[in-house]
Amino acid sequence: MSSGRSRRTVLGAVGALAVLWLVAGLAFPDSWAGALLSIAASPSTHTAMLRLAVPIALAAIGGIFAEKSGVINIGIEGLLIVSAFSSIIVTFWLGSGGSTLALSHHWWGFAVGVLASTLFALIFAVVCIDFKADQIIAGLAVWLIALGLAPFASRIVFDSPNTAGVGRFQNVTIPILSEIPLLGYLLFDTPPQVYIMLGAAAAGWYLLNRTAFGRWVVASGENPKALDTAGVDVRRVRYAAVLLSGIFAGLGGAGFALGQLGTFAGGGETAIGGRGFIAIATYLFANYHPIGALGGSFLFAGLEAMQIQLQNLGYAVPTELIRTIPYATVIVVLVFVGKTQLPEAAGEPYDGDEE
Repeated sequence: MSSGRSRRTVLGAVGALAVLWLVAGLAFPDSWAGALLSIAASPSTHTAMLRLAVPIALAAIGGIFAEKSGVINIGIEGLLIVSAFSSIIVTFWLGSGGSTLALSHHWWGFAVGVLASTLFALIFAVVCIDFKADQIIAGLAVWLIALGLAPFASRIVFDSPNTAGVGRFQNVTIPILSEIPLLGYLLFDTPPQVYIMLGAAAAGWYLLNRTAFGRWVVASGENPKALDTAGVDVRRVRYAAVLLSGIFAGLGGAGFALGQLGTFAGGGETAIGGRGFIAIATYLFANYHPIGALGGSFLFAGLEAMQIQLQNLGYAVPTELIRTIPYATVIVVLVFVGKTQLPEAAGEPYDGDEE
């Protein structure tokens, strides 16, 4: 069966299941299908979905740039942890009261979170590009260092792996537009990190698909020798792409910490809770398309938001079960659709002196 036919078959099956769910939910409102339909249509689910999508979408867009350039950055989870923790602790040190000045403190914390993530990405780039270390091992090292460093630093400052609360960004409400049904509370009465996510997705798509730099990134991952022959420094392109992955992940981690959590939990998987790995699954599912990754993050964040609502209604749906869905989705895409194509030179160091 061809890839196109397989894709249509999978999409048709998903569409049929969605229609069946809709019919069953409307016909039997007291059933599981009805409860799920009610939750899916709830404004609180929609707003939670947008906020929960922030770290997934932004980390996924950053991962696209790194991997498209030929550098596989599976340390994105670590970058999210570093940026989230740094943003919280800097905001705490500066003060997090209710004054106008305190609001600027949150933005300073946000900026430092992005900077911390970018510095970690720079270290990762040096190790992988200049020293030609195994990218998978280096990425795991970034994650494990962040996983241990954040709670350790928190214990020093707060005597606990969990930080103190510093408050969250307030919603940006645009008069009149915020009254529009559905779109009003989604797009015009929402916290600033959601606008950052939407703007970053558009900027990421434009940069990758409509600029010379984007073409260099793609060439660096597909045929770095040809790019080098054309007079473009492959090393610089890969450095820029990995640093971009750090910036995007920093926006996601700091935005999630200061916009959704207002604190940082360092126990277990930390407050990030595997969202960096879900981001990797998301951009594979989207076949390295920034807007597709944004849509995929809505899907996975929406499932998480529904799971939270189900628990509030007394349905004990394990979070771990929900978080297997992104990975299962990628497996379905790879097995039945066969669309995701890894860059030819992904994971391979490039030495311009090689013949």
